[in-house]
Amino acid sequence: MDNFLTKDVFGIQREVPLNYVQREADTVFTDSLNRGHHIVIFGSSKQGKTCLRKKNLEDNEYITVHCDHRMDLYSLNVNILKQAGFTVQVSETKTINGKAKVKVGFGWDLFGKANFETEAEGEKGNAKEYKPLELDPEDVNDVIKALKSMKFDKYIVIEDFHYLKDETQVDFAIELKAFHENSDITFIIVGVWLEENRLIALNGDLSGRIKSVNADEWTDENLMLLMQIGCDLLNIEIAEIYKKSLIEKSLNNVYIVQEVCYELCIENGVREQCEEKIEINCGNLDAIISKVISQHSGRYNNLITNISEGFQSTELEMHKWIMYAILKADIDRLEKGLKRSEINTLLQAEHPRKQDLNPGNLTQALKSIASLQVKKNTIPIIIDYDNSNLKLNIVDKGFLIWLSDQNIEELRQEIGL
Repeated sequence: MDNFLTKDVFGIQREVPLNYVQREADTVFTDSLNRGHHIVIFGSSKQGKTCLRKKNLEDNEYITVHCDHRMDLYSLNVNILKQAGFTVQVSETKTINGKAKVKVGFGWDLFGKANFETEAEGEKGNAKEYKPLELDPEDVNDVIKALKSMKFDKYIVIEDFHYLKDETQVDFAIELKAFHENSDITFIIVGVWLEENRLIALNGDLSGRIKSVNADEWTDENLMLLMQIGCDLLNIEIAEIYKKSLIEKSLNNVYIVQEVCYELCIENGVREQCEEKIEINCGNLDAIISKVISQHSGRYNNLITNISEGFQSTELEMHKWIMYAILKADIDRLEKGLKRSEINTLLQAEHPRKQDLNPGNLTQALKSIASLQVKKNTIPIIIDYDNSNLKLNIVDKGFLIWLSDQNIEELRQEIGL
């Protein structure tokens, strides 16, 4: 039997790591699947949202649609139909909104001819005819009808939901209610935010029809177990004091813990399971944590610049002042989230046009903070606004650790404040 490889245990990888830890999120996820609820998996960047889904579902149990900021409801539903197995072609017929309808069917022949599929009946083959359907991708009833026609019975995973434009998120949240009431299809929506009831905020009718799974929460016990399983697989030992130190300094970020453990192994020459147990030298732990964080230094610097510039030059420069509020707050406060009222108080005291400001100026800028990052190609996003709890959240804990090691005064000067 081959030895376990370090890269398959520690570090970030495409597949589920061998040291995967079952936690509260897994229990909530599997329970929600059994009850037929739509599911929202939310949390910070690189905190195991995709791993959670892959661990608890077989590859043949779901299809996946990846979102981007250019998608509207029309293109999102077309992508769902394509991933479900339909061939989709634009029709000459228009929808009531003036967009082209689409023809969907099995196979490539959609030019008015019937498509055929052979069904086995004992030793005989029976040709079953499928005629292309013409439908409006913006009409959820048409989409449900199409999926039912092919007896579609898989979960539909919508990855990176946070990249969709606000209006598309609202449109899809409204559509989810119809899917719940008029079909057996279950959606699994994955997004980077810390707001538990975001989709219910978009459509109150989803209350009771959707379950949120918090993939962001990693307890000290979860992370200690993660490291211990990894050490057992590789036949190595990391002293308890260093494990605790890593958890504390990583702010319970599983990505940083995994990457630092990988780098520690490589520095100690452990690339696969050891024949005899060895103790890992962790004397360079702080330096390795800095190394892992500094890999994103350029991205974090660009974030500060891009947010400060906003969408365009404006008189009030609200996005620049939001970044100023972030840079002025201490790390503990940022970790808990910065309340809109706190930012507003700061701006009322220090903004040069404080007499001209109103809460609406700030709210509008905060609501657009995610779309601004997407437009500036800051992917995955680092800052998000929780409109339900009126709070600005840092959804990449690596940014907080990086900030704690920077000269904040110099960063303020760079954005001109």
